[in-house]
Amino acid sequence: MQAISCRKVCKVFGPAAKPIVALQNINLDIAEGEFVTLVGASGCGKSTLLRALAGLESHSSGEIYASGAPVTGPGIDRAMVFQHYSLFPWLDVLDNIKFTRQIAAHIRERTSAEVEMASGRAQALLQVMGLTDAAHAYPNQLSGGMQQRVAIARALMGRPRILLMDEPFGALDAQTREVMHDLILHVSQLERCTVVFVTHDVEEAIYLGHRVVLMAPRPGRIECEYPVPLPELRAQHMKYTPAFLELKSRIIGQIRATSGIKTDSELLEKLARRSA
Repeated sequence: MQAISCRKVCKVFGPAAKPIVALQNINLDIAEGEFVTLVGASGCGKSTLLRALAGLESHSSGEIYASGAPVTGPGIDRAMVFQHYSLFPWLDVLDNIKFTRQIAAHIRERTSAEVEMASGRAQALLQVMGLTDAAHAYPNQLSGGMQQRVAIARALMGRPRILLMDEPFGALDAQTREVMHDLILHVSQLERCTVVFVTHDVEEAIYLGHRVVLMAPRPGRIECEYPVPLPELRAQHMKYTPAFLELKSRIIGQIRATSGIKTDSELLEKLARRSA
């Protein structure tokens, strides 16, 4: 069964007289357990599509299915991680991770077994994310990378089948990003969840993804897809292999072509003509 299926999905903003087509005729299938990355120039609809998959943004037409059911709003089968950590500053790390389960406790009375299970799940996530020693620290005492680890752990608390990530490492420095890349690959394999990951970084997209989906702007649409010729177990040195670099060059070239971005040589030639 497909984890996600999109059929002729469109999203239009604004009044009918002056519509802005953010997504047009999106057809996409993502298998269970697959790690798919979305790339493309700004304004191509990557984040809009991700929010539609999460049920945070309604689509204007077409059909979206997640875990075999139509998406009509947020669901417990899906969890989303944003670029900004969105942690509660008055809660420590452990309580931030347990927040979703704490809300559930207010909705209905839970058994002692359920409470114990939730506590065990939170402790396990602390260990997996390398946060055990920071369990009782507050967000303002943590680095950006550690805060994002907390946000990911909180998203995983309810054991979602699908993890949606919107440029989660965009605000981190290069070294921390590499650490987070290996961590999220490990966690996604451990949790056996499907991941859809939006990024502007082509290198990041290739290193993480089983498949890179390139979107083009005006209107937002899927331009092409690239299978990633890397083994399941990734290592940082793979970024310097000929196959990796060749794929990176192809994708960057296609992004430039679809978005109208000029290459350096084209810009220099244009400037030369103007000054002649």
